[in-house]
Amino acid sequence: MTTAETATSIVPDFGVDDEERKIAFVCSKGTLDMAYPALIMASGALEQGVETHIFFTFWGMDMINKKTMDDLKFTPLGNAAMHMPPGMGKLSEKHMPQGLGGLPGMTGMATKMLKKQIADLDVPEVPEFLQMLSDMGAQLWACQMSVDMMDLEQEDLFDEVIDIINVSEFMALSEVAQIIFV
Repeated sequence: MTTAETATSIVPDFGVDDEERKIAFVCSKGTLDMAYPALIMASGALEQGVETHIFFTFWGMDMINKKTMDDLKFTPLGNAAMHMPPGMGKLSEKHMPQGLGGLPGMTGMATKMLKKQIADLDVPEVPEFLQMLSDMGAQLWACQMSVDMMDLEQEDLFDEVIDIINVSEFMALSEVAQIIFV
């Protein structure tokens, strides 16, 4: 059996036609490295014609907060999978020692490095990516409790956020949806 045959045999059947598929991403982290997985998967879902919702909660609100969305950071501290930067020969294959992550300037350096890698792949920055997803039909939602905790208002949020909703409303709109927590 080929890899492609194996892959297609494990794709779950959600019991609905493709036209009825729905997916909801819950974005709970506000770091640069945690922003992109949901945005990239949402883009793929939209390209497949899947109804797509993105619900921003807790630190994920940084992705849609006008004051923070342009300045998401990436920290190597606590990221045991962090590799040394490309271009360092054999060192690039090694994981970065955790002790280096706490040194002054490491978050700035890691953020700059990740932004360059993302830009080199022609992937848009987070605000542009969110606009693209909204233009493609993604529905963006903010968590009421998180908005309250952070003392935010609708006007503080990315313009394409449809509404601020509570968990019950999110559960209703995501009924029968695949839910992916990022």
